[in-house]
Amino acid sequence: MMRLYSVLERLRPPVNLARNRRSAGVFEVSLRLSSTKAAPRFRRMDYQDAVCTLNTLQTNASALEQVKRERGHPQLQLQAMRAFLQRAGLKVEELDQLNIIHVTGTKGKGSTCAFTEQILRNHGFRTGFYSSPHLVEVRERIRINGQPIGKELFTKYFWQVYGRLEETSGAHGGSMPAYFRFLTILSFHVFLQEKVDLAVIEVGIGGAYDCTNIIRRPWVCGISSLGIDHTSILGDTIEKIAWQKGGIFKPGVPAFTVKQPDGSMKVLQERAEEIGCSLSVCPDLDEYESEGSLTLGLAGHHQRSNASLALQLSHAWLHKHLLTDPPLSLVEFSGVNPAPAFQPSPAMIKGLMETDWAGRNQTLKHGPVTYFLDGAHTTRSMQACVRWFNEVATQHEEKAEGPVMRVLLFNATGERDCAAMLKLLVHCHFDFAVFCPNITETTATCNADQQNFNVSVENMLTRCLDNQQSWRVMNGQEEKPDADLLIRGGLPLVAERHSDTLVFPCILSALQWISQGRDSVLSDPNKCVIPVKLSVNAKATALREATNIHVLITGSLHLVGGALKHLDSALNSQ
Repeated sequence: MMRLYSVLERLRPPVNLARNRRSAGVFEVSLRLSSTKAAPRFRRMDYQDAVCTLNTLQTNASALEQVKRERGHPQLQLQAMRAFLQRAGLKVEELDQLNIIHVTGTKGKGSTCAFTEQILRNHGFRTGFYSSPHLVEVRERIRINGQPIGKELFTKYFWQVYGRLEETSGAHGGSMPAYFRFLTILSFHVFLQEKVDLAVIEVGIGGAYDCTNIIRRPWVCGISSLGIDHTSILGDTIEKIAWQKGGIFKPGVPAFTVKQPDGSMKVLQERAEEIGCSLSVCPDLDEYESEGSLTLGLAGHHQRSNASLALQLSHAWLHKHLLTDPPLSLVEFSGVNPAPAFQPSPAMIKGLMETDWAGRNQTLKHGPVTYFLDGAHTTRSMQACVRWFNEVATQHEEKAEGPVMRVLLFNATGERDCAAMLKLLVHCHFDFAVFCPNITETTATCNADQQNFNVSVENMLTRCLDNQQSWRVMNGQEEKPDADLLIRGGLPLVAERHSDTLVFPCILSALQWISQGRDSVLSDPNKCVIPVKLSVNAKATALREATNIHVLITGSLHLVGGALKHLDSALNSQ
């Protein structure tokens, strides 16, 4: 493993920086230009310069220490966020002008936001949409009218906000906001400058102390399906997590939730009563008054509850926006009530059908190779992913005229319970299980948007090898794999496949091995093709001879994003 690690460290992209070194475990970086302080005045600074500078906030030592301290005193997070907002030239009061729809949850909050934004855009409103994480480029997180803001616009607004914060850092001990905090501030600035009619804001983590929760007066709040995730921050029980999620409720602001387990629903009810807002439970999608069943642009049965929540959020926003002017009339707590199943407008029906949210239950067919992509990264979301994959893959296989090979491409990050997710995936009966870190490619062409300096290469590789061993144990093959198979030329870029499991150094090398030259997109001469020893390729004979190859890519939205960078040219050209 150390030989593999050393090669990756040597090939890791320079990220468009003049200097990139480690000091006391923290990356110290400087831009090609001599001064970041003067950055807002340099028009020649392009998009990649902005993203490289943004990436320095991932490893800001003072920011990391501040986050650690604030975990013991979470209310300090919001205080710090308000201070950074003020230093950026914004006031909390200005956010009231954004007509915000605020959405949290463990599973499905991004899809709910996507449905909601599409519905209201179809009603003719100019929309803003802030979400995380991004898949291919960071500007995907900030959208105007459904599209990621352009590179020039991102660059322009980035330097405006960064410049103000950097100019005031000296008076605040050199502190700068961490990565997500900065992007949240940037999104508010963009939406105010671009004069959107409304902004759909997705919570980052939790709710009560998430930096998006400096919002004082959203028009409506929503909570998607709750589950266990981010336990070190939110708590280790569903009740503790529900308390955090209910923290986005605001006095007099209507709130909606999908059906939740009894324990979490009781906590949400208590939070609504404590804060003083109405709380309504969304009906099943089948209960809405519509001719025939409502068609969704997002696949998967679990999207139906997200769509129902989106209908309630958009309906509440439209009702308040069209019938009253701010300040909104108060809607106080009166118990948890069922939300009425109304008749969706044509714009709502069309919005649900047209919603597109990349990386979530997404299918891409490239000739004989079909990719099924889903960023599921919790046990509960993986259950939904497995159900979706088995259904849709079976439909494809019934149409095939010859043998079909199933391949899993998996990685997970952070504190995720990989073993629990892999245990669910075993039941999909894959012919190959492939593991790789969330490194897009081991060449200097990798762009800065997908750099993550918070996790070491060694840590990522260790996780991959642990996952490989877990998969082998789950399949009754407990002996350790040998480590003798090398790439031609002696570079240990591919660990040995033993009983149909492999570990690759990056996403591109994994995809190229899986596709075996049968995907023209991956055979592009502009992409580096890693030469694999003949003995390794010989074990892929079944892939080359199969009529179709079905690849499920899951476990991490970062993994899915890295795959889409190579597989979906539309995302790269937005």
